[in-house]
Amino acid sequence: MAERKPIESWLTDMDGVLIHEGIPIPGADEFVKRLRESGKPFLVLTNNSIYTPRDLHARLSRMGLHVPVENIWTSALATAKFLDDQRPGGTAYVIGEAGLTTALHDIGYILSDAEPDYVVLGETRTYSFEALTKAIRLIDAGARFIATNPDEVGPSAEGSLPATGSVAALITKATGKEPYFVGKPNPLMMRAGLNAIGAHSETSAMIGDRMDTDVLAGLEAGMETFLVLTGLTQPADVERYPFRPSRVVDSIADVVDLI
Repeated sequence: MAERKPIESWLTDMDGVLIHEGIPIPGADEFVKRLRESGKPFLVLTNNSIYTPRDLHARLSRMGLHVPVENIWTSALATAKFLDDQRPGGTAYVIGEAGLTTALHDIGYILSDAEPDYVVLGETRTYSFEALTKAIRLIDAGARFIATNPDEVGPSAEGSLPATGSVAALITKATGKEPYFVGKPNPLMMRAGLNAIGAHSETSAMIGDRMDTDVLAGLEAGMETFLVLTGLTQPADVERYPFRPSRVVDSIADVVDLI
């Protein structure tokens, strides 16, 4: 493998890397502390669009992980940035929670079901048949279909929950229209995040627990990639993919000394 430049900025996934089911993974607190002390640009990423960065900052702080609001990057923020670049001051019919609606409001979007430019699908724990029906009819009428991320299931204490990707598939089946997914593994989310912190892919690393989203997105964005084994992907899974991470480590604790 070609020699890479020293890592000057870090992007890391949240669930499965820093926390697992609401509990910090050993080494996560030291990793965040070391990043903050280093002064190096960094972002904590999540494909989940439910929460605002302020919400996530508060949740992480209660777990002892003190991540500043400006160092949190969600698929909702990436989606808002994409729409602002594509069609500034547009309109959207949104299925999602505060993380997504706040991000769209902040870029000056009007949320409306009256001939919107876009139907934007995000994560929510209360998908309603009425809202999905409206989204389908708006897409049939010409609205462009955007989804925050392609994750098909999400975790909960009771087991898996249907997530954005599954609901998007339902809408696609009804309309024949595929959405444009902004979140991981789309490298657009990574590149927008790097731009937000003034970092360059050649000197950046992405840490994740999934080969099909975190590692793939980091790879396609041109970053060094770290796979941790504290989440969904296990050692035997790595060989099944046609691409490889730069490094495989047991957990985030193994990355602390590299900062």
